[in-house]
Amino acid sequence: MLTKAGLALLDALSAGRAATPDELATETEYSQDHIYDILDELLENGLLTETRGSKNRRLVRVTDHPVVESYRDLRSKLRHVDWTEILSPATLRVCWYLDEPRRATEIADRLDITRQGVHNALSPLKHRAMLSPSGPEYSLAEDLSPLLTFARAVVTHEHRSRVRELAPSATVEWCDPERALSRVQTPEDTNTLESAAEWRLTGLARFQEYGLQFFLAGEPAFWYAPDEDLTPSEVVCHTLVLDSDSRRVSYSMLLIEKLDIEQETLTETAMWYDLETTVAAMYRHLHGEFEVADDLPVFLPSEAEFTALKEQYGVL
Repeated sequence: MLTKAGLALLDALSAGRAATPDELATETEYSQDHIYDILDELLENGLLTETRGSKNRRLVRVTDHPVVESYRDLRSKLRHVDWTEILSPATLRVCWYLDEPRRATEIADRLDITRQGVHNALSPLKHRAMLSPSGPEYSLAEDLSPLLTFARAVVTHEHRSRVRELAPSATVEWCDPERALSRVQTPEDTNTLESAAEWRLTGLARFQEYGLQFFLAGEPAFWYAPDEDLTPSEVVCHTLVLDSDSRRVSYSMLLIEKLDIEQETLTETAMWYDLETTVAAMYRHLHGEFEVADDLPVFLPSEAEFTALKEQYGVL
């Protein structure tokens, strides 16, 4: 996660200038040793680039990385705020969930921290009237959308860097501060993630664990959530996040039917993936309502198609 020291360096370099480590140490008041460590990390992650100036001095400047660009946009639109003072790694992680009103307990559960930890992270924003309280719920004020964009760029970058250390072909298909759904493009990367302790096979490839074996086109997907069990509801949601075509929807409905996944359970999980409408439509179909609205954001099988699919896979 981007630390306060890293943010201070981006702040000093955000105008596009080049600077030496000594200049940055003087401006930010961090020690030279610490500056060198942070510079090396930012260079490795692609946020900075380095050249050599006179007397072979190191010169660094920012790149057009999404994290850098979103921070520039944040500074440009809210230039009166000292973001290096406000934003910590904890605050950035909490900001991810402030796109809509949420309770502190809800955020704490998703981040696996205490409710007091959430309030501590929110404190710098509260003191500057950056939140829109609605009863016990909090969200970012309307004019702070650039902060949400920046927080999400930082979190996504963290997940992308983590998975690509193991699997260079990986893409992050969905993430939040604690979890990531990634897809790889090569058999070698598939083998690597299958052997990695913190990554678990998910999506259609996981269905075989429940007695449903499908032909898979392309490489499978993997789930990063080290301290959580991978539930059937998560597997269904991952399948639909990767693609909501008729094939994946039909197979997801088949798994729901086979395991008798309760609608309330799946809906609660689907909320985090913005799949509530899709899940509701699938259950209406499973309950015998086969009329499909024209504007439905999902491709549902006909009654005959789904009956044939159940017979094919022995799901009665």
